[in-house]
Amino acid sequence: MSDPHAPALPVTFRPTRTRAVLLTVGLLMFVTITAVALMLDTLGPGERVSFVFTAALFFGVLALLSRPKVVADDEGVTVVNLTRTRRLAWAEILQVNLREGDPWVFLDLSDGTSMPALGIQPGIGKQQAIRDARALRALAETRGTGTDTA
Repeated sequence: MSDPHAPALPVTFRPTRTRAVLLTVGLLMFVTITAVALMLDTLGPGERVSFVFTAALFFGVLALLSRPKVVADDEGVTVVNLTRTRRLAWAEILQVNLREGDPWVFLDLSDGTSMPALGIQPGIGKQQAIRDARALRALAETRGTGTDTA
């Protein structure tokens, strides 16, 4: 049975606007702090290096925050959150939930746990997150044993 909301596979869901903002701000911060470090004549070499290191650290944190995504393919779903990646078979996903007020999608799994999928989050792209959650839900229902209660 084919669902009209189910996209063609493989498909990647990620908060593209949030990612663009985080990476742009990170790059601008890095360039600005590095430029200030190089222009200040009163700084010694060690201080300049610490400025650039701090700028790189800020950029690294924002890049880490831009990492989440959900990748669906024929065999299942790969959920990439901030520091962890988990591969799930379609049969492991019972429900895909994005309720009012949720910060991101939650996957109810066959082992009785619930897993956050930060790659689909309302944030600054609420309508896109709702479309992505519906698409992932449709895929889970047609490819796994999931049910729709959200």
